[in-house]
Amino acid sequence: MKKYLIIEDERLAFSELKRMMDHLRPDYILLERTQSVLESVEFLQKSQPDFILMDISLSDGSCFEIFNHIKVEVPIIFTTAYDEYAIQAFKVNSIDYLLKPISEEDLELAVIKLENLHFEKEQKEIGIRMVESSLMKRVKNRFLVNSREGYLYVESKNIAYFYSEEKVVMLHTSDDKRYIINYTLDQLEGQLTTDLFFRVSRNCITNIKAIKGIKKVINSRLAIEFEPACPHEIIVSRVRVQNFLEWLNDD
Repeated sequence: MKKYLIIEDERLAFSELKRMMDHLRPDYILLERTQSVLESVEFLQKSQPDFILMDISLSDGSCFEIFNHIKVEVPIIFTTAYDEYAIQAFKVNSIDYLLKPISEEDLELAVIKLENLHFEKEQKEIGIRMVESSLMKRVKNRFLVNSREGYLYVESKNIAYFYSEEKVVMLHTSDDKRYIINYTLDQLEGQLTTDLFFRVSRNCITNIKAIKGIKKVINSRLAIEFEPACPHEIIVSRVRVQNFLEWLNDD
């Protein structure tokens, strides 16, 4: 789970940046918002995020003054209304340089670049550990759920998809019923058979039988249409598309 800092002195710009990050990476945690050089230096002296979204013009000067006071070793995505600082930005751990107003597509490409350059090795190691863990666990064939009438079990083959909603994981059945379950999607990945289930996004694991249609959307991503319909739009990000298509095409 990645943690990040937003350095931004404009309230509306901060709110929009946070909204886009919450949508693109709901499992990433915002540690803090700082608005000045001094406030940012004080925060970074005490805490170390995994990356920073940094505005260049702050309330008390240029963000580059931060680097005169403290050594910043984490990657940075710069945001600014001006393009004359690009060369200076790329001298200090810059991943990308986004001009305001920032689109969600541009931010996603920057985050993907960040993940590929800095988090890829870590993610591979996590993936290996997850595979090893899943091999040690038996595949779950059914899940016990709590209904109004009491407890009942749902066979895995009759589950259309799982999705997370505000940190709550829902089990959605093929006959369009929903139940809250006490599992995270990470835990479920290691307990579901891969011939039926695939994690199509950070907030959804689907049964192949529930996929009604697939549409191409901007930036080489895919939008999935489910049957029964999912309460949320589910988008397969660029980094998952190839594995997803290979899974669909598996014999």
